[in-house]
Amino acid sequence: MITRRHCLIALAGLGIPPSPAAAQSYPTRVIKMITPFTPGSPVDVAARLLAQHLGVQLGQNVIVDNRPGAGTTTGMKAAAMAEADGYTLLYQSSSLVVAPAMYKNLDYDPLKAFTPVANVASSHWVTVVPPSLPVRTVPEFIAYARAHPGKLYFGYGQGTAPQLVGEWLKVTNKLDIGSVPYRGGMQAVTDMLGGTIHLNIGTASTLVPLINEGKLRAISVWGPTRFPELPDVPTMMESGFPNMSAWFWSGLWAPANTPAAIVEKLNAATNAALRSPEMKASMEKLGIEATTGSPQDFAAFIAAEVPKWARIVEASGVKME
Repeated sequence: MITRRHCLIALAGLGIPPSPAAAQSYPTRVIKMITPFTPGSPVDVAARLLAQHLGVQLGQNVIVDNRPGAGTTTGMKAAAMAEADGYTLLYQSSSLVVAPAMYKNLDYDPLKAFTPVANVASSHWVTVVPPSLPVRTVPEFIAYARAHPGKLYFGYGQGTAPQLVGEWLKVTNKLDIGSVPYRGGMQAVTDMLGGTIHLNIGTASTLVPLINEGKLRAISVWGPTRFPELPDVPTMMESGFPNMSAWFWSGLWAPANTPAAIVEKLNAATNAALRSPEMKASMEKLGIEATTGSPQDFAAFIAAEVPKWARIVEASGVKME
């Protein structure tokens, strides 16, 4: 029996887009949201929160599929290879724009493999050290690291933006600090609590609770202004790096060539979810700010991020095979 799905696949093979009626009826089944991070990571938490509320808006279940590995490129490739029908989506962070500059041998281009749907969430990055380390600012940390070469270790999630800015900090200040990659940033935080990692950069949503409990010490934030929950912690620009401003952001993509009507429907549903009082309250508890806008707004934002991260990758010297 020839099914409606077979017809759609045949049309796609001929380069003929699905009919407007097909897009209008979307979605009719479960939607899978691939997240190329470990469960419990900041991106995963934001993805699960969005999936819950997006499902309500669309009237269909949205499930999160964690596919960590190879600096998030494994999960991205799985999403890129999916049918462009709106039933497999990608929830990703700035790692999407980092990957083309960092990885030499990718067999796909993340910037061309996906259609931007919606910018979803943003937050501050925070630089933390163990309370046992006698430093309270970035200049003090740099001085301590220079006085103790080879004694400190930087832990990070491999292939992520925090890896790059941390390596940038090491290279630009000629610091002899060991680099320890993890599948996810939370594993680095766990080892910092255990005393084997001495520098980590992560999201406020992950680190602020530990900072407030006195288990970690914040020495800088990376945004252009101070973080309200850490009013005494200086920005990197205040710490002697006037041109360095970066922050955590994450959003929703669909495979390239997904029908525009489906992209617009997903965008409208995402914005509605972000404006709901329930989701606003949940994001506020996590220290995450909602970001709303059109697919075109998100595309323009990504276009502006690409050259910035290319410069950071070049300055950091980080290259992955």
